[in-house]
Amino acid sequence: MLTDKKKKYLLVGLVAFSVLLTSLSFYFYQAFFSPNTLVDRDNPEIFTIPTGSSFDEVRDSLIAKGIVNEIITFSFVAKVMNYTEAVKPGRYTIQPKMSNRELITLLRSGMQTPVNITFNNIRLPKELAEKITSNLEMDQNDFLSLLEDGAFLEKYGFDTLSVMSMFIPNTYEVYWNQAPVELFDRMYREYNRFWTDERKAKAEQLQMSPLQVSTLASIVQAETNKADERPVVAGVYINRLERNMPLQADPTLLFALGDFSIKRVLNVHKEVESPYNTYKYAGLPPGPINLPEISSLEAVLNYQEHNYLYFCAKEDFSGYHAFARTLREHLNNARRYQNALNASKIYR
Repeated sequence: MLTDKKKKYLLVGLVAFSVLLTSLSFYFYQAFFSPNTLVDRDNPEIFTIPTGSSFDEVRDSLIAKGIVNEIITFSFVAKVMNYTEAVKPGRYTIQPKMSNRELITLLRSGMQTPVNITFNNIRLPKELAEKITSNLEMDQNDFLSLLEDGAFLEKYGFDTLSVMSMFIPNTYEVYWNQAPVELFDRMYREYNRFWTDERKAKAEQLQMSPLQVSTLASIVQAETNKADERPVVAGVYINRLERNMPLQADPTLLFALGDFSIKRVLNVHKEVESPYNTYKYAGLPPGPINLPEISSLEAVLNYQEHNYLYFCAKEDFSGYHAFARTLREHLNNARRYQNALNASKIYR
């Protein structure tokens, strides 16, 4: 039989064990389920984990940004939930007062918050690479290298001169840490989504490929920033193409010269040797001279039918154009515009 002394020791041991068990249970509960993120804030915060990050780097970043309040319990729960070996890069939205368990479940899942990318008002591949990657992890030079890689582009049916037509300006949701090739694939899918059977049929009626539509749309866009005027301008160029007349589009000269600061095209500019010189060579140039917007593409596909063969900027500098059916009428319009340029002392 147990002596009173032994019973006393046993009782003390049981009490101590019970207290210890209760304390451990409370610690575990607190560590897993108590709020531990943005505890003094009301708004969520975006947290990015660069590709190749270690758990230590993630932990240090969470502390440095003031997202995690108590790092010891976070590290403990991360170890128990095997997150220390399962770090996933990406862009995550951290809500206020998340528990360690909720935070780690989110980071382990890889359930990122998408980021919007928007690109427009672009002339050159370098500008496209800079703009399309501005909100992403990838280096713009990595994306630019794909735009300049003829062998890579060949599998999509493009080359370095035509690839700009593959990018349809819009706003798209993508993942922050998307690889350059993945982003390229996504843009190719969007290109195919844009070119519906109906749009392809309209292009065929014009006896044009999607690339040729994009090329003409880029010229129309460079000629006028007035969306309501673009179908009229497109109609002029289609009339000239049908008559095998050179397009004589000034924006193609600026592209060929690589000088977009020129405000007044002179005869010397028309002598530049380039397939983009539409004064020297009839037909369309080999590719777009900018990234045509959807409104410009639609302006070509739904061009306005008329008998105009010429147009010239209006002398009021409104951005609109005066259209003409005959060369004589056009020369009169051009003379008024040139006089306005002279009066404003614009010589180049």
